[in-house]
Amino acid sequence: MEIKNVTVLGAGAMGHGIAQVFATAGFNVTLEDITMEFATKGLEGIKKFLAGSIEKKRMTQAEADTIVGRIKLSADLADAGANADLIIEAIVEDTKIKQATFKKLDEVCPAHTIFASNTSYQSVTEIASITKRPDRFVGMHFFNPPQLMKGLEIVQIDKTNPEIVTTLLALAKKIGKDAAVCKDAPGFIANRILQIHRAESLKLYDEAVASAEDIDKAFKAAYGFRMGPIELADMVGLEICLKGAQTFHDEFKRDVFRPSRGLITKVRAGDYGRKTGQGFYSYKK
Repeated sequence: MEIKNVTVLGAGAMGHGIAQVFATAGFNVTLEDITMEFATKGLEGIKKFLAGSIEKKRMTQAEADTIVGRIKLSADLADAGANADLIIEAIVEDTKIKQATFKKLDEVCPAHTIFASNTSYQSVTEIASITKRPDRFVGMHFFNPPQLMKGLEIVQIDKTNPEIVTTLLALAKKIGKDAAVCKDAPGFIANRILQIHRAESLKLYDEAVASAEDIDKAFKAAYGFRMGPIELADMVGLEICLKGAQTFHDEFKRDVFRPSRGLITKVRAGDYGRKTGQGFYSYKK
C-alpha cells in the first residue's frame, strides 16, 4: 500500500522528532497530543531544530517553511486518525495507556490504517492485543533524536502480516532510515544490548570506581561512540531508563539487568536528566 498521511501521537521529544522526519520526506503529517498547548510546543521544537539547520546552511528558510507547512496539529484523537494511512504512537511508556489509545483508534481509523508503537521496552504483542487489527500492528522504534539517528527497528508480532513489514521497509528508505527487522522481545535488538552497557556503567558509578564524566569519557574514547552510556541515559530520561531496567529484570531474572541504586535514587528525587535540569549531570545554567 502507499502511505501518504502519517499521524504521530505525542508531541514530546520523540513524537515531534518523528513528525519532522516524515514532513521533511514529503509526507502529510498530523501531530496529535492531549492538548493543543502540548501539540504547539512540539511544533515549536521542530521550528527550533529547523532554525539550527538554517543557521548551519543545511537548508533555506523556504525549505523549512515547506516542512512546517506539511504538519497539522490536533488535540482530537478521532480527527487525527480519520484519514491516517499510518499511525505512530509515541506517548508515555505505559502499556495500559497505550492500549486505551489504540482501542479508541480502532473505532475511528480506516480499515487500511497501519498501527505502530514507538515503545522502547513495552511488549508490542500486548499493546496490539487490545485491537481488532493485530495483523496491521508493529513496533516502529526510532532512536533519539529521530531527526539525526539513522536507526529504526521494525518489530513484528506473530500476527503481523508480512506485507506490512515489506511496506514499512520501503517507507524507511523514503525517510532516510536504515531499518532492522526483529521479533517482539524485551528491548528488541539495540536496547537489549544498550541496557547491559548502561547497567554496568551505573554500577561503576555506584561503586565509586569513577565519576560519570570519566566513565563516559573512557567509553567514548575506547569505542568511538558519540555519547557515553550515562550521558545518553540523561538525554533519554532516567525515569524511562529505570522503567526499562525493571522490565528487563522482571522478564529475564538476570542480575545484570538489576536497576542500580544510583538510578533509583535519582528517579525518586525527580532528577530525570536533561528534561528536569539535573540527572547524573547538571544542566542548570
